[in-house]
Amino acid sequence: MKYTVPMSHMARLGEINRTNQVPLARYNAVMGIGDLIVVESIAKTRSPASAVVHDPTRTWPSISMRCAQESYSKCLDRANTMHFPSLGDSAMLFGTCNCNWSGSSISRRGLLCSGGAGFVTALIGTLAGSSRTAQAQELASKPPEVDFLAVRIITDNQIIKFIPTEKRDGLTIERRPGGYLSKDAPPQAELIGEWGLSMHAESRRGSEVRNILIDFGYQSATLLNNMSVLNLDPARFDALVLSHGHYDHFGGLVGFLSANKGKLKNGLPFFVGGEDCFCMRETDAGQYGALDRKAIMDANLSLMMAEGPAVVADHAFTTGKIAQTGFETPLRPSREKVGVVNGFGCFPEKVSSAKNTGSFIPDDFEHEIGTNFVVRGKGLVVLTSCSHRGVINTIRQAQAASGIQKVHAIIGGFHIVPPLTDEYIRQVIAAFKEINPDYLIPGHCAGERFYDLVRAELPSKVIRSAVGTRFVFGA
Repeated sequence: MKYTVPMSHMARLGEINRTNQVPLARYNAVMGIGDLIVVESIAKTRSPASAVVHDPTRTWPSISMRCAQESYSKCLDRANTMHFPSLGDSAMLFGTCNCNWSGSSISRRGLLCSGGAGFVTALIGTLAGSSRTAQAQELASKPPEVDFLAVRIITDNQIIKFIPTEKRDGLTIERRPGGYLSKDAPPQAELIGEWGLSMHAESRRGSEVRNILIDFGYQSATLLNNMSVLNLDPARFDALVLSHGHYDHFGGLVGFLSANKGKLKNGLPFFVGGEDCFCMRETDAGQYGALDRKAIMDANLSLMMAEGPAVVADHAFTTGKIAQTGFETPLRPSREKVGVVNGFGCFPEKVSSAKNTGSFIPDDFEHEIGTNFVVRGKGLVVLTSCSHRGVINTIRQAQAASGIQKVHAIIGGFHIVPPLTDEYIRQVIAAFKEINPDYLIPGHCAGERFYDLVRAELPSKVIRSAVGTRFVFGA
């Protein structure tokens, strides 16, 4: 049995317009049948037309398609629907217009992408229709300011013991030198280190408190264990931020969402720096995964696109796209590929056409963002995460976005690793001296050689990051 949808020629229809019949996918999960749906492109005109799904055994209502004369951006805002009785009020559009499933969702692994802009757009609506996707609130001319900020390292590469809590000017470094032992019970769970990064930021302005989770580490087991040991309650989180689409920063996300199903705040904002964050990635060593959009949607998070500087939970702001304007030539260890396979990947319509080559290309990390706070009387605290666009560029972007030049502290990965040379490292250190932050707290991918050289040059400013350490700024 074959289902055919005659439709008018539509702008940017891509592969569907180049052949009369293009197989799109098996929608077993949708229609309960095993037949291959085929879209037929006819009547290459600019006038709107209607389309009907034909079935020899059933009568299917017609679909009004109004997007033939409209631009893609306007098209996304229109309610073009195809009604399938077995799905109730579910809606799908094959073409370049938006579609919105309000009924049963499609399993991401039940959809096999076989090309064509129409299918990709249909998948956009399927995944986005079950939750909320929006542009994040733009940063105003004056950034939010907080009285107090505590940044806890949940996941990082190393654990340090036997070093006590210490106080410096404007900063308290809270540590547990004896670990997390109890006088009432034998040793049980302890903190775990791994290649990855996750940070928790607690801020206060007056009596108003906000909690933000930045990145999720490599494995959910590590993230969940460390959150439990550190007594962090996910129900208190006011926002989630993902710095970029590398597995060592989002690998723990799906397990975290599963373990906390029903516990997170309804519609909890989830910030990313753009559609590129969802692209499939690989390194020379092998596959490097893709962010699970379906898991985000199923968790009832609000997906916030923050291509520009954006406010996070009223207390923080993101850098937006980080300009590469200085001397830095950061390493690009991964490659990205535009497209959707089995429900994973980034949508071509949402990514620069120059990247839509059909193959893996060098990753430019245009989507990477830093998360920043302004601590009253102290200045900027910049959480760099990984600095694939350059750590100095990331700081400069935070300064430009906020209009504040004074930098109090920089925390996170600096991505200064081999084969970057000592000469390059000294250039970075010289730039740090020019910025003159009060504290440098490198971790994750900062690199041992960088740490050795920068500590020799700026001994009073450099502090080693470690799992469980809590950095407290302000009163």
